[in-house]
Amino acid sequence: MQQEKKAIIFIDGREGTTGLRIFDRLKDREDLYLIQLPEMQRKDPLYRKKALNECDIAFLCLPDAAAREAVSFVKNNKVKIIDASTAHRTEEGWVYGFPEISVETANLLSVANRVAVPGCHASGFIALVAPLIKNGLLSSDAKLCCTSITGYSGGGKKMIAQYETDKRDPLFNAPRQYALTQSHKHLKEMQAICGLVYAPIFTPIVADFYSGMLVTVPLFAKDLNCSVETLKSFYQEFYKGPLVTYCSKMDEDGFLSANLMSGKDSMQITVQGNSERILLQARFDNLGKGASGAAVQCMNLMLGKPMLSGLKI
Repeated sequence: MQQEKKAIIFIDGREGTTGLRIFDRLKDREDLYLIQLPEMQRKDPLYRKKALNECDIAFLCLPDAAAREAVSFVKNNKVKIIDASTAHRTEEGWVYGFPEISVETANLLSVANRVAVPGCHASGFIALVAPLIKNGLLSSDAKLCCTSITGYSGGGKKMIAQYETDKRDPLFNAPRQYALTQSHKHLKEMQAICGLVYAPIFTPIVADFYSGMLVTVPLFAKDLNCSVETLKSFYQEFYKGPLVTYCSKMDEDGFLSANLMSGKDSMQITVQGNSERILLQARFDNLGKGASGAAVQCMNLMLGKPMLSGLKI
C-alpha cells in the first residue's frame, strides 16, 4: 500500500504563545512534516520566504503588519494560509475560521486557501450572537453589551512575564478591566461576522490565572423574538459538539469559573438568568478554541483530515 504523503506545515512566529501551542498540537502527528527554522534564521526574510513558499499550509502567528508582509511573500498559489492575527478577519477573500456558526462557513473552510482565525473574545461573542441573528431570534439592530474575563496568557509573552515574576506589581493581584476607550481590536469582527448594525459595548477583564475565558452577553427577554425556553432549545439543537456544546447547567454551586476549560480546545455555552433578564455565556480556553485550537481545527478541515486530530476536548 502506498504511504500517504505528509502535509508540509510552516509556523511563522512559532516562538509566540499561539505558535508554541500550535506546534505542541502538531509536533507528534505522523501525517504532517513541520518546517523548523533554526534560531538564527527564523526572523530572516529570505529563509521565511523560502519556507512560506515550500509548505502546504502556513500558520501566521505574527503581529498584524508582519502577517500582511508574510502574505505578500507567498508567490506559490498552492500554499494555504491560516492567519492567527487580526489582519484579515474581515477581509474579502478570507474565510472566517469558525465552522460551527453555519454550514456555509464549514463548507467554505473545506476548500479555502486563506483563513483567518477568530479572536479569543470574539469567538465567545460570535458563538452566542451570530446564530441568533442569522435565524431571526435576535434583531440585527440590537444594542448589545459584552463582558469577557480572560487569563493573562492572552496578553502574550510580555504580560505573562508581568504576572509570573517574583517582583510582581500589586496592581496585578486583582482583576483589571482594559480597552477602556471602546476600541478593542476584536470589535470589528464581532460586529461584522454577526451582522450587527451597532458594535457592542465591550468590557474585557484580565485576571490572575494563566488561561481560560468566560464571555457573557446580557439580554432583556423582551428583546428576543422567542421565549427563553425556545432560546435554550435552539442552542441545544444548534450546538451538539464535539467542540462547541450547549450545557443546560454550567455553573458550580451558583458560581461560574472562567478557567475550567483551560488546556482544552472545546467550548461550552449556556443560557442563565430568569424569564426577564438573560445571560448568554460561553466558556473556553483563550489559547484553545480562542486561538491555537481553532487554528488546528481549521487546518484539519482544509486538509480533509479528521476535525479533532491533535485537539484536546
